[in-house]
Amino acid sequence: MSHKRIPKRKAAIAVGGVVALGAAAILLPSANASQDGAPDDVAAAPRTLKAGDASDLATRLAGTLGDAYAGAWYDGEEKRLVVNVVRGEGDMALKVRSAGAEVREVDNSMAELEAGAGTLKSEATIPGTSWAVDPRTNKILVTADSTVTGDKWDQLESTVESLGSGMATLKKSEGTFRTFVSGGDAIFAGGARCSLGFNVTAGDGSPAFLTAGHCAAAGDAWSDQQGGEPIATVDQALFPGDGDFALVRYDDPATEAPSEVNVGGQTVPIVQAAEATVGQQVFRMGSTTGLADGQVLGLDATVNYPEGTVTGLIQTNVCAEPGDSGGSLFTQDGLAIGLTSGGSGDCTVGGETFFQPVTTALEAVGATLGDGDGDGGAAAGDGGAGAGDQAGAEEQAGGQEAGAGAGDQAGGQDAGAEQDGAGGHEGVQEQSDMGSSRHSGLTPTH
Repeated sequence: MSHKRIPKRKAAIAVGGVVALGAAAILLPSANASQDGAPDDVAAAPRTLKAGDASDLATRLAGTLGDAYAGAWYDGEEKRLVVNVVRGEGDMALKVRSAGAEVREVDNSMAELEAGAGTLKSEATIPGTSWAVDPRTNKILVTADSTVTGDKWDQLESTVESLGSGMATLKKSEGTFRTFVSGGDAIFAGGARCSLGFNVTAGDGSPAFLTAGHCAAAGDAWSDQQGGEPIATVDQALFPGDGDFALVRYDDPATEAPSEVNVGGQTVPIVQAAEATVGQQVFRMGSTTGLADGQVLGLDATVNYPEGTVTGLIQTNVCAEPGDSGGSLFTQDGLAIGLTSGGSGDCTVGGETFFQPVTTALEAVGATLGDGDGDGGAAAGDGGAGAGDQAGAEEQAGGQEAGAGAGDQAGGQDAGAEQDGAGGHEGVQEQSDMGSSRHSGLTPTH
């Protein structure tokens, strides 16, 4: 389904029972606010920043620094933004410090790194490979899965070497890159299972949701129960190509689609969409494996799936498995970051996982999410973002085997069931009630 737009079709997505908002506070720990009171010329030390504020500052500095900018990343321990400046650009480094970020001088410019990625695209687009710029190492991180062997490995290795010393690193993954078709809450079509990502408001004001574009290949009409009546229809979808996302409209225009994510009996309010930042801690919710967390490793990643190449993705170390496709990637303070696309490994051994940026998907389909205070667009009202009204679908993960294709993930589900069995969701509830995880009030299952 390359660059395919599916007009006015139906791809119903799961909606179970509505979850109350009483537990919303679990994602709102006391965050350190930006120290905006100090004059610009007194910024002797980097400011303490929330991840969302760091992302905004990185965007502004990228425009200010021009060719001297070589990427940025978020130090979650120190809560600082680290900005790479090409060596020898002293004046630009001063601007970074004045803005409140930490400066690191590096050798590779963004133009050089992007040119290297272009060489990989033209000479090493091999199924089972991926690459993304890693600002923490100032190199391109190239990954090959277990299927890349023999002549294919030799081709990839020689291409990486041709980029020159210090431009890229090559690593081998034990798993196999695949889309995770089989998702918060489960949704079903054509024998396939995926996950609902975020509820949104379509351009005409009607309620809809976002999920993975490759899920739309399974069918246009989606249900919240295995074999159930359709509740939503695919309106637009893209995969492979410049993204992996789909807009699915609820068939009933009166559908309540709150801006929240169901994390296993509790809900997290989603306030807006935001850009990811390398180093940022993120949480993923999917109907197969529940709640998991990790870090953003790279941006603008290219992944060569068996079905084709997808560009512009977010690379993370958050685990996922078949059935989690389309599920939500978000932050502890309610920012919508991504939609689960695919990767390698599972939630036992770990692996690499890739996500479609929500901001890009919203812009492409003309939808809005959350309260509209940031990149997400205008206020969504009752048709806002989130996966929080599908609590009843959580048990649907029970009895499903993890398969790689779009048609083998349909094992016996009951959308009307309560949340006591979906990939350890009950454990999420219990742990969340106990307090906080290492980073926040959310406690990941894996």
